[in-house]
Amino acid sequence: MSDPDQTAPTLRGGREEVPAGPVRELLAPRETALGGSTVVRRLLPNLGRRMVGAWCFVDHYGPDDIADEPGMQVPPHPHIGLQTVSWLHQGEVLHRDSLGSLQTVRPRELGLMTSGRGISHSEESPRPHARLLHGAQLWVALPEAHRHTAPAFEHHARLPEINAAGLHGTVILGSVDGAVSPGTTYTPLVGVDLTLREGSSTRLPLEPDFEYAVLTMSGLTEVDGVRLEPGSMLYLGSGRRELPLRALADGSLLLLGGEPFEEKLVMWWNFIGRSSEEIAQVRSDWMEGSRFGEVHGYDGGRLAAPPLPSMPLKPQGRAR
Repeated sequence: MSDPDQTAPTLRGGREEVPAGPVRELLAPRETALGGSTVVRRLLPNLGRRMVGAWCFVDHYGPDDIADEPGMQVPPHPHIGLQTVSWLHQGEVLHRDSLGSLQTVRPRELGLMTSGRGISHSEESPRPHARLLHGAQLWVALPEAHRHTAPAFEHHARLPEINAAGLHGTVILGSVDGAVSPGTTYTPLVGVDLTLREGSSTRLPLEPDFEYAVLTMSGLTEVDGVRLEPGSMLYLGSGRRELPLRALADGSLLLLGGEPFEEKLVMWWNFIGRSSEEIAQVRSDWMEGSRFGEVHGYDGGRLAAPPLPSMPLKPQGRAR
């Protein structure tokens, strides 16, 4: 997805912002319109928290009744320096990109796009489309060693699963409890979709070196004793070996985690770079050049980049 309301570069990353132990920080969402009739709740970046491991952007949308609406309509737009993760609970999203990929992503299938040095793509609800649309769009920052890699798109219709009393999990990226996703990753991280049955109570094993957050997709749950409603995110810090989960009603959660991202980043619009000068250059490349290729088949024009802010913002050095 595109991030059309972001007009000022922001700093991300650095271990000094990561608590050394467990915390419970409830992050309030910010609503923003996105392509057609879709309104999203933005959880990352957040005023209180910029990243969770390499996860740097989280939007939650729906469930929306789009029976008489166009649904999601995000015109072609560019990315560098990140991966996008499309994750659905209801509905379908048609992905097109400048590599020639054409793929419909369905509930609990992984659509994973690695932008690397540059790619453009569009996302739309197919015609005709299902009545309901509900899902999340997430970005993962690429580290310096891999941020200029060749762009790629992966679609994994079947993903590994975990099961416990009253709990079912689908491993989106990384690994949990011995189950390993086929999705390509470039830093130690994890993403898992958890479904809890009403009345169930369990403990999920975690990596103590990771920081974690939980996004509530649906239902009513308690995570480490904190009651969560749909569309809310709880940041959990690091140093945990397990996570207590309890379902007050049937519910679903996304658990996101990873090693704290050490590098400092500059993030603006749909780009993740290392300096304002780099961001300015890739913006020019999108507006005037052919670096990002062409997306064929989308019914409409491509997105124009917003104006650059007047004051440049440089990242600080690596945290020590």
